[in-house]
Amino acid sequence: MVRPIDLSLYLVTDEHLARGRDLAGIVAWAIDGGVTCVQVRDKSGATRRLLERVRAVRAVASPRGVPVLVDDRLDVALAADADGVHLGQDDLPAKDARRLLGPARILGVTAADPAAARRAECDGADYIGSTAVYPTATKPDAGPAIGLDGLSAIVRAVRIPVVGIGGINRENAALVLAAGVAGIAVVSAILGAPDPRLAAAELATVVRVARPSDADRFTGRSRA
Repeated sequence: MVRPIDLSLYLVTDEHLARGRDLAGIVAWAIDGGVTCVQVRDKSGATRRLLERVRAVRAVASPRGVPVLVDDRLDVALAADADGVHLGQDDLPAKDARRLLGPARILGVTAADPAAARRAECDGADYIGSTAVYPTATKPDAGPAIGLDGLSAIVRAVRIPVVGIGGINRENAALVLAAGVAGIAVVSAILGAPDPRLAAAELATVVRVARPSDADRFTGRSRA
């Protein structure tokens, strides 16, 4: 059984930006400020440590009704009983991931262009995450920025929600939302802020004011 999820303010974690602070605690503050979806990302951590981190984040997010996804690692997502997984362009193919996940968990897929987005949709993705809209330092392998025009092209190419990511902050979030996305994904704009709760609240306000009125673009799937 599935239910709609809110992708409007999507937090991607980064252990380095936490600067020694408790990551689960930061996530809790960010959710209290308005974050609606969390992706746990750790490109360099050991599997056991990542599993523990996902479980810790779920412990604060699930009671608040916020889904938790795991970046890349389908095995860890299943072991931690996470709500789903987000796959990059070089990760497990979406079709195989959907078969292993089953129909009730969330599958997000990164796409750099309309053709890749359409393939992901056909293969069972619930939503698309763009490649970097603006240049970003939090993901060195993000590739060239696609800009607002590239993001708009992806939105127009698919029927499932699209989330914009990459260099998004309070100053440019409204421009990204105007491209028709379901929401914005941020890393440093919240995790790097002195007050993650306040930073999330400010971004949530931008989302409420600026996002399009087409509510269908703001929902994907999650377990009931």
